[in-house]
Amino acid sequence: MKKEVRLQKFLSQSGVCSRRKAEEMIAEGRVEIDNRTAEIGESIIPGSAVIKVDGKRIIARQQEPLTLALNKPRHYVCTHSDPHQDQTVFDLLPKQWQDPRLVCAGRLDKDTEGLLILTTDGDFAQRLTHPSKRVVKRYQVRVHREMTKDDIPKLLRGRTLEGQWLQFDKVFVSKHRGTDMEVHLDHGKKREIRRLLESFGYFVKKLKRTQIGAYKMRGLARGQMKPLRSTEIKALLATPAEKD
Repeated sequence: MKKEVRLQKFLSQSGVCSRRKAEEMIAEGRVEIDNRTAEIGESIIPGSAVIKVDGKRIIARQQEPLTLALNKPRHYVCTHSDPHQDQTVFDLLPKQWQDPRLVCAGRLDKDTEGLLILTTDGDFAQRLTHPSKRVVKRYQVRVHREMTKDDIPKLLRGRTLEGQWLQFDKVFVSKHRGTDMEVHLDHGKKREIRRLLESFGYFVKKLKRTQIGAYKMRGLARGQMKPLRSTEIKALLATPAEKD
């Protein structure tokens, strides 16, 4: 017996678009179920209803999810389109991996580089980014002046900035260069590392994400990407070793 699925999930699995875009199309009245306008939140049994988008019938088909690891360069934004930016991470996709269903599972700001996950699996993206999952992310950071020992506990205690509580989970300052450090976060707020450091008088010169969960980015040049195997996808959600 076939199970009901959300309409936006059906459209995504059928290769029409991402779930988010599907929700927009439903809200715009462009999607029909059995010749009536579909509504947000509806579910269907694939194969038992006639689904149309812009008047064209959509045939149910299952596609294996695609998950990519990208070494994001600076100056690229994590969105499909932005009228104020020329370059998005999706412009880096080679032809064989261009898929409108791909979304960023967690974002990096324009000036941050490093490990970024793109996936067509909306459920996986939700698990990877939801605060309750507390997936650890590790970053290499360089600031404009040496970090003082007295400020490290302050970064770990955190503080409220603009109504948000910002806090680092772990900070390791390089023994060889006092301006370099590794920061661990098991949560994430917009520009959190930059904002918290700046509040203590440290300005970020370089910020790079190197690891998510137990998965480390290796062997990818800037702008390069690769599809992840199932073991690597599981590693993204795994707890990293303490001395990893």
